[in-house]
Formats: sequence, structure tokens, C-alpha cells
Amino acid sequence: MMFHKMKECRHEGRRFARGGFGRGDFEGRHGGGFGGGGRGGRRFFGHGDLRLVVLGLIAEKPRHGYELIKAIEEALGGQYSPSPGVVYPTLTLLEELGHATVAESAEGKKLYAITPAGQAFLAANKGMVDALFARMGEVRAIHGDGPPAPILRAMENLKLALRLKLGRGRPDEAAIRTMAEAIDAAAQAVERA
Repeated sequence: MMFHKMKECRHEGRRFARGGFGRGDFEGRHGGGFGGGGRGGRRFFGHGDLRLVVLGLIAEKPRHGYELIKAIEEALGGQYSPSPGVVYPTLTLLEELGHATVAESAEGKKLYAITPAGQAFLAANKGMVDALFARMGEVRAIHGDGPPAPILRAMENLKLALRLKLGRGRPDEAAIRTMAEAIDAAAQAVERA
């Protein structure tokens, strides 16, 4: 069944289910990939790694928190998206350390930029930063840009249909059985494709 490839990634106390990871996909430092942790000893970033990635991204150009989340997700081919509850505290920490400064943009959003102290910190950790971005590039190369748009659309349509149907109250047993059979049939068809 296709669900055997699902793994649970733990990061900062949150769990993320992502599919398609092979045993060796995240091999690297710490002997277990992006820092260990999570089921099977895997998580995307080890202690301090996200801070370096965020600092590297704002060194390229000033960014909003949401832009950073999307940039990391894109760099990892859609396989991981850090939560706002992880990114924004990281930005606050970088600001407190004097590695980032914040300005308000025309839209009223906080725009984070690197400071000279942040540039020096990034330069001092260049080897680690380069290795992190290289591993992120490997993940993207392995997994591509995530599911194709038609598949994402179909997945969202299914979720919406289920939410609407279940939002009207509990269906009767026959409707539950019919919906479950349709979803199981779709899953089997996807596996065969």
C-alpha cells in the first residue's frame, strides 16, 4: 500500500507527515541526516541549522517571514515547510543576537535584513551553511518540486468535498461506507498508476 512510505518528521515539538523518504535520503552529519530526531531518527534541521538557513536567505535579499517559509519549502522541493511557530522565533532570535534587523515594508509587514554582525557570523560558518544548502539542493533534486499541479488540485478537491460533506453532520452508515470505498478505490488506482 502507498502509505508505507509516509514518515513523521518532528521539528520543534511539531509533527509533520511527509511521504517518499528513503532510508538514505537525509544521510549527513550527526549520522542520521538533518540532525536526528523524529521517527526513524530523521528531521530536517539540527540545532542551529534553521538559524543559518534563515540568515543565508536574508543575506541574499531582505525577506518577510512568509517569504522565508516559502523559500525553504521550495529549496526542499516541497518536502518540508517550517511552521510560522518555528520561523518567527528564529527571526526574533537573530534580531536579538544582532544578526538581523527589521524594518517595516510598504505593506506594513516586517522585513528582515542581515546586519554586518550577521554577515560576519555567516562568514564564520560558511562551510556549514554551504553544506546545509547543498543537502537541501540534494533533497530537491531527489524529490523535484513536489506533486504536479493537477494532482495538488485533485487532492484539494477531495479534502474540500469531505469537509463540506462532513460539515453538514454525521452521514448515515451507508454514506460513510460509500465514501470510504471511493477513497480506498482512488488510493488503489493511484498505487497502480
